[in-house]
Amino acid sequence: MAEDLGRIIQLPKVLDARGNLTFIEENRHVPFEIKRVYYLYDVPGGESRGGHAHNQLQQFIIAATGSFDVILDGGFGRERYHLNRSYYGLYIPPMVWRELDNFSSGSVCLVLVSEYFDEEDYIRDLDVFRTRVRTQQEDLNEHPDTSIILEKTVTISQQR
Repeated sequence: MAEDLGRIIQLPKVLDARGNLTFIEENRHVPFEIKRVYYLYDVPGGESRGGHAHNQLQQFIIAATGSFDVILDGGFGRERYHLNRSYYGLYIPPMVWRELDNFSSGSVCLVLVSEYFDEEDYIRDLDVFRTRVRTQQEDLNEHPDTSIILEKTVTISQQR
């Protein structure tokens, strides 16, 4: 079976009648030093974001409010993650293509990243990305059957 492209990480949740609290610590809850934080909001209905991969950068994506889907592509298969809880995040390692869609009204996508912005780290063409992944696999003497594209959907359905 193919290795997961991303990993759901549950964050600490401090329950309080006055309102709950979740916190994130670098190298403890996320497996990297946090160098940048950004967030997406006011995404119009039907729009998507992302559509790229990174050579080195790692990401941790949280649905701070609302919900959305993250589609990951490792060059040989795709996984769809539905994020809808602020105490879960999706870790994405380098060299994984990512797209975000299906944003609910009022959703906020919070992203923690391992590197400062560097345009050179981006791969913005899916065909170039897939060619690079396949070349890396061949260099490792791994020859997966490229005629099989796997798809998987992951939904988080925990109680609040």
